[in-house]
This record gives sequence, C-alpha cells and structure tokens, in this order.
Amino acid sequence: MNKPIHPPIETHFLLPSPPPQEAKKPTSSSGLKSVLLYPLKVRDSLKRLRKSKSMETILEGTHDPKDEQIVQSFRELLFLEDQLPAKHNDYHTLLRFLRMRDFDLQKAKEMFLNYLQWRKDYGVDTIHEASKVQAMSYLFMHEVFAPHIFVFSFKSAIQDFKFDELAEVKKCYPHGFHGVDRIGRPIYIERVGMVDLNALLQVTSIDRFVKYHVSEQEKTLNLRFPACSIAAKRHVASTTSILDVKGVGMSNFSKPARYLFMEIQKIDSNCYPETLNQLFIVNAGSGFRMLWKVIKAFMDARTLAKIHVLGSNYLNNLIEVIDPSPELNSNLPTFLGGSCTCADNGGCLLSDKGPWKNREITEMLQAISATEERNDEGNGDLASGDSLMHDTVSVSKQDNGRIKEELRKEESAVNGKIAAPELKALEAALAETSKKIDALEMALEDTKMVLRGLAQHIKDLNA
Repeated sequence: MNKPIHPPIETHFLLPSPPPQEAKKPTSSSGLKSVLLYPLKVRDSLKRLRKSKSMETILEGTHDPKDEQIVQSFRELLFLEDQLPAKHNDYHTLLRFLRMRDFDLQKAKEMFLNYLQWRKDYGVDTIHEASKVQAMSYLFMHEVFAPHIFVFSFKSAIQDFKFDELAEVKKCYPHGFHGVDRIGRPIYIERVGMVDLNALLQVTSIDRFVKYHVSEQEKTLNLRFPACSIAAKRHVASTTSILDVKGVGMSNFSKPARYLFMEIQKIDSNCYPETLNQLFIVNAGSGFRMLWKVIKAFMDARTLAKIHVLGSNYLNNLIEVIDPSPELNSNLPTFLGGSCTCADNGGCLLSDKGPWKNREITEMLQAISATEERNDEGNGDLASGDSLMHDTVSVSKQDNGRIKEELRKEESAVNGKIAAPELKALEAALAETSKKIDALEMALEDTKMVLRGLAQHIKDLNA
C-alpha cells in the first residue's frame, strides 16, 4: 500500500527514551507551567506506586519534545482563557486535537471547546454523586489487597448507560471488536451488507444506538487502548477497522440510514479525532462505489486518506496489517479469510476478543485507575481558572502534611500484606513521592507570587 499522507498517531511516541536528568528547583519563571502540570505531577507521582517506569512508558509513550512544547503552549492558551478543565488536561487528548487541526492552536482550540461543550450537553462526564462516592469507597478499601474483585470502569456517565438490547442489535447489525493487528491495535469489524435497519429500529432507537456508540468509544479510549498497549509493550492509540459492504448499494442509504451515519461520523470526527489508523472497506461492488461517491462528501480529508476501498480480492491487503495464522489464534474471522470462529462465544462479532479481556491486564489497569481516581478526587478542578486561583492559594503545608500522613498510614496498612521485596519497592516509591510533594510546596509558593503579580498587573491596567 502507498505511504499514508498522515502517519499513524503512534509515530509520535516511537522515540528513543531521553537520558535521565537531575531534578531542577522550580523557579518563579516556570510558575504558570507548574500550575498547569500540578495535577499531572501529583497524579504521576502517586501512579508510580502502581506501575513501574517501563509500564509508565508503555501507557504514556515517549513524548516528542516538539510535541510537548506545542501541547504546553496549547495548555497555556486554554488555561489563560479559563477553558481547561482538570479532567481533560490530558497530554494525549490535547495532542489528538492539535494533530487533527495540523497543529494550528486557534483551530485546535475551537475544536476542543466544541468537544467539551458536546460532552457537557451529551452528559458524558456527568456522574451520579451517590454511585461515585460508593465506588470510590469500595476502591479505596480493596484496590491494594483484592484488585480482581471489582470491575474496571472508565470515568464517564456513559458507564451507567445500559444497552440491554445489544444481543438483539447485533443480530440485525453485526459488528464488534475482534483481536489486534500486527502492531497491537484493536480491530473493529462491521458487516454492513447484513444490516437490517428496519429490524434494528424495532429493537432500539437511533438515539440509543448513537449513545451506545459513544459508550464504546469511551471504552476504547479508557480500556482497549491501555490494555492493547500493555499487551504489545508499546503505546497504542488507534484502531484498525474493517467494513464488509458486500451487497450494499444506493438502496441501503435510506433517510434513517443517512441520519445514523451522519450522527456517528460527526461525533467520531469532532469528538474522537485521530483514533482511526486505517479503514478497509472490503467487497465493494459497483453499487457501493456509487454510494461511496455520496458518502465521501460527509468526510474530512484526513479521514479519507486512511480509507482503502477494496473489491473481493482484499485478503492480501488485510494480511499486511493483520496476522491471520491459526497458531496465533487468528485475529481474522473466517468470513474475512482467517480461521477464527469464536465458537464458544457465539461468533467472532459477539466475543469482544482482545487484550482488554485478559484478567491479568485488567487487574493492572484497575489498580492504576483506582489510584488516579482517588487522586483526581483530591485535585478537583485544579487546572481550571477560578478553582485554580482559589485552590493554589489555599493549598498549605498542612494540606501536604496530611497527604504525607495518609501515605504513611497506607504504608503501615500494607506492611504485613506484601513480601519484603515489594515492601522495599513501595518504601522507595513513597520516599520519592514525599520528595516530590516537598518540591511541589516550593512550586506552589512560586506560583502564588506569579499569580499575585499577574493580579496586580491586571489591576494596574484597569486603573
């Protein structure tokens, strides 16, 4: 296949690891940057209690210094306009929006703000407080000693969405995730030629199906990608998709079908950019090719560059990116030329087969997620404008002393539960975290000075 115009997003993370550097004392000139990264630094410090440096590199990827610089500029732009919620102050999310807009800060900002508004309007980030408190309490009690007894969940209201009609939906709309490609990306498959839209609308509504689609996108970002990263031992951030369009033509593009397609396409392009690696459309006959001319009008150029429309002789193209060998428990179903049937799960598109179903991997993610969730509770909206000003000034040495005391209590609690080597590693991690908290105290003092100076400057301008 031809070299892609827009290389996969993973290319941003395939870099040699930078040499270790000695920690530098924060200065007042770096006050704003310290503020923006404060919740991330605390999170990362505590995260080391749950994952090694190699695990951190796998899940985070090795950041390109040029990318880090422009992501930081993007953070500062959003922060100064009070438009950077802490829960979305995420390196990978910001990079995806920048990349989608060819690193144009203003265009990326507009797209990102529309995304935040959509999440608010759609209720993606709304969590019922009662269930949230209950879940947090449960995780706090059990994450260290029995991480396998709770289910990994992503931080989204969509997790509460129950799509009970899924089994019936898959009968009239065959689709699902199945295995990984040669790089380790999750594979998503749809058999569009077998879709019975009339039957689909009898078992669900278009609005519910779209909401289900959003829940799957959230699950992919927060579970499938991290699980695939651990399994592949490299950062994974996109999917390889296959659409089997055998028998599809203009007659399939009815008004409900057009609406469903446009809603999903709009959400994926505007709210989940740069999550598609390649899309293979296979068994494309003359009818579909006519339809494709219409569909292309609704798609952006970056997405179109990743799509390959193939006829019935598609297998060699798929094999270039997907290993079909039976000895590796084929990632290709038999209906696409592979050898997998997932007979024990009712068929390949019902199995949701992949590393995200591996218990050992999900236990790792459970522990990491629980630590991050608990820490996010403490940080609140620290990276947002008004909350940032208030919280930064109010954080005191007494608050940090309380954090240290909690860490010491946790250390005491686990002393009799873990083996000596694990205890030593935990002690070292706690010591490192304590040092970082001390450094953060210094950074906060510098930040206060910067913010006071900024406030005085604004006051002088208004005088």
